[in-house]
Amino acid sequence: MYSVLIIGAGASGLVSAIILARRGKRVAILEKNSKVGKKLLATGNGRCNITNRKITLDKFYSQNPKFIEKVLDGYSFYSIKEFFNSIGLILTEEKEGKIFPISLQALSVVELLEYECKRLGVDIFCNSRVESVKKFKNRYRVEFNNSSLESKNLIIATGNISAPQLGGVDDGLEFARSLGHTIITPYPSLVQLTSPMANLKKISGVKISSRVTLRLKDKIIEKRGDILFTNYGISGLAILDISRFVVEELKYKKEVILTVDLIPNLSKDRLRAILNRRDRPLEIILQGLINKKIISFILDSKIENIIRNIKFFKFRIDGTRGFKGAEIATGGVDTREINPKSLKSKKHKGLYFTGELLDVDGNRGGFNLHFAWVCGLRVGKSI
Repeated sequence: MYSVLIIGAGASGLVSAIILARRGKRVAILEKNSKVGKKLLATGNGRCNITNRKITLDKFYSQNPKFIEKVLDGYSFYSIKEFFNSIGLILTEEKEGKIFPISLQALSVVELLEYECKRLGVDIFCNSRVESVKKFKNRYRVEFNNSSLESKNLIIATGNISAPQLGGVDDGLEFARSLGHTIITPYPSLVQLTSPMANLKKISGVKISSRVTLRLKDKIIEKRGDILFTNYGISGLAILDISRFVVEELKYKKEVILTVDLIPNLSKDRLRAILNRRDRPLEIILQGLINKKIISFILDSKIENIIRNIKFFKFRIDGTRGFKGAEIATGGVDTREINPKSLKSKKHKGLYFTGELLDVDGNRGGFNLHFAWVCGLRVGKSI
């Protein structure tokens, strides 16, 4: 019988297996995909944004923020660097503190994690879709492919429902629910947004650097970066960054208004001075400032109206591209039922939950993977 069974060969599952095997535990991983780390291969546009040098609590979200603080306590960027160096992976830093493998290939990360697991004797069963998890007096039985395995310790590291095309499923949530855990309803995050606005095809494909603002009752959320207008609505890095807050609002509203500054590097006064030139038509002046496709949306007979349309372009949002378009999901297993130091269930002895399956999500830039690695390290050391 195995010392530990792990459901899911993703970030936290692979790391926990390595730590446990280094400690002499007999470990098996059950993975429904044909290979390990399928989601990892797609992260960072195939380069794998492993972590971020600037890990701070304000980059993470949960209905129980104190849980995040306790999980991350003592696990900085250097902890993750040390672990990856131990499996032979060298890291490099890029802008905004983002950390990547020096090979700039997610494949390097996955293959080195898999190699270390196998070197240490971890048994990995791919193409093994777990059908049920059952608890007996002092052990867990995991049923899969008309077979089963038992262990006193079970780690559920399946991830959440985001990116189903990469293997995202709600299996782990269902296993947690069947074992009596509370599930906070997941929603897509780091996701493209849809709009009911007419004539979007006219500006589809236009990409600009902008400032995007969402005004809430108690605060203002502002993100800067590229945005991309599409047939369905709007995408781009600034939109992914602000999407979690938009999704929260859409739980209670049919529509949300985003304010887009189409030319954030020009003040209103500077813009006014440019537009007040009398030596050429306004449309020609605007072509020197902004993509021609957008001009029909902002052109007006009054310069003050044009300035307002450029600096405060109102974009209506009525939904998202769903879990298929989402990099992560909010919600998950209620962390009030989990010990933050060990990731152990407070309801059942020998049961652990890790990574995106928990009600914790983070900003784009390596923060979600950082949390997953830390979960793997914690649970690997605690069993």
